[in-house]
Amino acid sequence: MREPYPVALVPLLSQFLGRRRAKADFPLRAMEKLGLDRPSYFFAMDLGIQDPRGALPKDVGNSAYRTTDAQLRTTAAAGESIGLLVWQDGRWALTDTGKAALDELRRAIEAHFASLSPIDADELARLAGLLEAALAAAATAPAPQTREHTPRAARYRWKEPSSPLARLDAAIFGLWQVRDDCHMQAWRDAGMSGPAMHLFTGIWNKEATTDDDLVAKVGSQRPEDVRAGLQQLRGSGLLTAGPELALTEKGRAERQRIEAATDRYFFGAWPDAVGAQAAWMVDRLTAVNAGLA
Repeated sequence: MREPYPVALVPLLSQFLGRRRAKADFPLRAMEKLGLDRPSYFFAMDLGIQDPRGALPKDVGNSAYRTTDAQLRTTAAAGESIGLLVWQDGRWALTDTGKAALDELRRAIEAHFASLSPIDADELARLAGLLEAALAAAATAPAPQTREHTPRAARYRWKEPSSPLARLDAAIFGLWQVRDDCHMQAWRDAGMSGPAMHLFTGIWNKEATTDDDLVAKVGSQRPEDVRAGLQQLRGSGLLTAGPELALTEKGRAERQRIEAATDRYFFGAWPDAVGAQAAWMVDRLTAVNAGLA
């Protein structure tokens, strides 16, 4: 696909992932039955998209941005305590009980998707087909060189989707994993570290106003690591001296360059035939998301 890239699709992909299961009541009932909170339940269920041998800590979530696994281990412990998963040989793996719970969730969500018609079925199938083609091309492109999240796409598609919305869900989930890898390649190209990039993006998104505020909000890094990361960003001229957290002009330009590089990696491999339908895809995915709200 050639520029200009359909960057308006990016927030729509994220919005879809946030809405597609919002009205499904099965996860809430399962959590109540098991006595788990949402993070602990989905920590266990998300092992279904990991290596069948089990997940190493670095395979879970966005490990490139963490400096500690303490929060992860606390979340995992709840599922371990009721026999959904086990820690063995440095990996978390689902037990037979956990696999049964995952199968129940998958089938419930499959039925949920089959019950929804946010737009016309033919249009939904066409949209899914276009994004499937984009995923097939992007997932096998030469770049990004490192694929940490992309393999999750194939594991998420645990069977042939049984409805147009399930097809769309698998395609968008897969594309989001690819975009994660594209983004990591982009900030690595810029010479950034993962933990510093996490802080950089949080400040760019105005998620905190002071150093102490950011330290309190970033649970995936030790407080001393957050402060060291902020010092590193200030030393590179990307943050103002304070006391309020803000990007400098250089920082804003650098963050935008990283975003542009992410878009090049992500959209550059999409087939031209898919790119030609970009405006239609933006319109239809906007409608899908409105229908799921």
